[in-house]
Amino acid sequence: MKEEIIIAGFGGQGVLSMGKILAYAAMVEGKEVTWMPSYGPEQRGGTANVTVIVSDTRISSPILSTYDTAVILNQPSLEKFEPAVKPGGTLIYDGYGICTPPSRTDITVYRIDAMDAAAEMKAAKAFNMIVLGGLLKVCPLVQIDDVIHALRKTLPARHHDLIPMNEAALRKGMDIIFKLG
Repeated sequence: MKEEIIIAGFGGQGVLSMGKILAYAAMVEGKEVTWMPSYGPEQRGGTANVTVIVSDTRISSPILSTYDTAVILNQPSLEKFEPAVKPGGTLIYDGYGICTPPSRTDITVYRIDAMDAAAEMKAAKAFNMIVLGGLLKVCPLVQIDDVIHALRKTLPARHHDLIPMNEAALRKGMDIIFKLG
């Protein structure tokens, strides 16, 4: 098993954190992992993306030009990365940040209304965990328990009181993602 993933959106949406938590959870499970963030100097409000590779075997390079799965959180990222999804691959997008939805017919497209769900939960900071939950429903790379373990390791101790909310957000994402077409 080898999954090459791009997660892309605006800075401040938790893109890099989502990738880091996914990578850490995979590492906990003994998988080979790369995590390669990329963001502009703006960081908050500018574009940000992270490439995560999860594999059962050694990873030769963390640098990719095509992806098995793309998680897209805004229109500029959709325009940039939709063409880079491998034929037969998967694209997941948040309905809130996209004006013109994906148009490719050679990939499987899923929509998750994570921004709406975060508002409904009154937990705007859990947006990225809702999206991660959706990704894990479609592509079960790691177990939820290992994601929770990764949250404990990557979140500062002062934020550990947010872990139950993050777990609820993961499960919400698993419930609300749906396949288009």
